[in-house]
Amino acid sequence: MEIVTVKKKSKIPKYRQIIDSVENAIAKGILKKGDKIPSLNAIKNNHKVSRDTVLTAFNELKNRGIINAIVGKGYYVLSEDILVHKKVFLLFDELNSFKEDLYNAFLQHLDENIQVDIFFHHFNKKIFKKLIKDNIGNYNYYVIMPANLDKTEKILSNLPKDNVFILDQISKELEDYSAIYQNFKKDIFKGLTVASNKIEKYNKLVLLFSESKQPVGILNGFTAFCQQSNLKYEIIDALENRTPVNGELYLILNDKDLIRIIKKIKENQLVLAKEIGVISFNDTLLKEFVEGGITTISTDFKLMGKNLAKMILSEKSAQIENPSSLILRKSI
Repeated sequence: MEIVTVKKKSKIPKYRQIIDSVENAIAKGILKKGDKIPSLNAIKNNHKVSRDTVLTAFNELKNRGIINAIVGKGYYVLSEDILVHKKVFLLFDELNSFKEDLYNAFLQHLDENIQVDIFFHHFNKKIFKKLIKDNIGNYNYYVIMPANLDKTEKILSNLPKDNVFILDQISKELEDYSAIYQNFKKDIFKGLTVASNKIEKYNKLVLLFSESKQPVGILNGFTAFCQQSNLKYEIIDALENRTPVNGELYLILNDKDLIRIIKKIKENQLVLAKEIGVISFNDTLLKEFVEGGITTISTDFKLMGKNLAKMILSEKSAQIENPSSLILRKSI
């Protein structure tokens, strides 16, 4: 039985007929996972169609994860799920509670026939490069969270620019890409300014900042606020050897460090919001209840996920700055 049929007088484009033929063969059980499909040259010669026509059909099936190519051997059935129409490569830096909110909102607002595969680079440039290199041509869309890795534009140049979406952080080198991003400098400066009447009772502001993982915009927004407000400030990269003292206000960016500073505050018998203050970055359900509530400066991750889904479904290029707000609680 011939798997591929192409009717010359049909109104259906020939590449579409090739796709339909492969899908029908899978649906009927003629082709199963691991089976080899007719070669590009065999389809071209048997049905008098161009090489580009067959390649267009194969590329769509490949992008949807239905077939894959093995160098020197041909094309094989990779998946029997023919209902998947499009595939999204989603590369996060790491998974945490607020990134999970983003991810769930993204899935919620996508069509059911779009498959999303999630990967993590953990701020490691070699992993970042390998994950992208290994998946070139395997997806319809690529959603990339580059974090603060340098020279990522060289790696991303291997992907079709119109199908790439930058998430969370965007550098000058990536300004030509569609993106949904945070303006970290503005968000921190604005949040601290809104809370300035609470902040002024403290003698010093302390920012816990990791240069390797956290956006430099946070550092710039923090220092700009302190300098404009004539406030003493300090920037540290770890809490291990730090003893919090009366009159300090800590800006904590990492959830684990938030628990560490609260533990140190208790160990030194300091009273939160009276003798010492804490502001955290990115809101979570936990921060509503810990110590009666932790003040946060946070972007809306659910909105980020929703807008990302809309952008992909509409296939329109855009750059959207995600809003942030100060959530004032009892910790300052």
